[in-house]
Amino acid sequence: MELVSPTVINLIIFVLAIYVGYHVVWNVTPALHTPLMAVTNAISAIVIVGAMMAAALTEGSLAKIMGVLAVALAAVNVFGGFLVTRRMLEMFKKKERKPKQGGEA
Repeated sequence: MELVSPTVINLIIFVLAIYVGYHVVWNVTPALHTPLMAVTNAISAIVIVGAMMAAALTEGSLAKIMGVLAVALAAVNVFGGFLVTRRMLEMFKKKERKPKQGGEA
């Protein structure tokens, strides 16, 4: 018999990941947000592949449901990240000036 249940270990890892993720995200300077969004999009794409593999290799129905949920949430994260990155990059583009109206010579 094991001393600690694998479920308890997984729960501890999950809580620590939430704690570390919260502090990592909120301590980033604003100048680094755009490059970090591009990197997190790539990481989320890797998470999608891992979640698909994990869901395919499981035998229980709850595990398959959780795998599908993980794939869906990671996909939302990737697509949302690309939209946010695009909006942030558009903020740095120079706006074109409108030509002056009227008959100035």
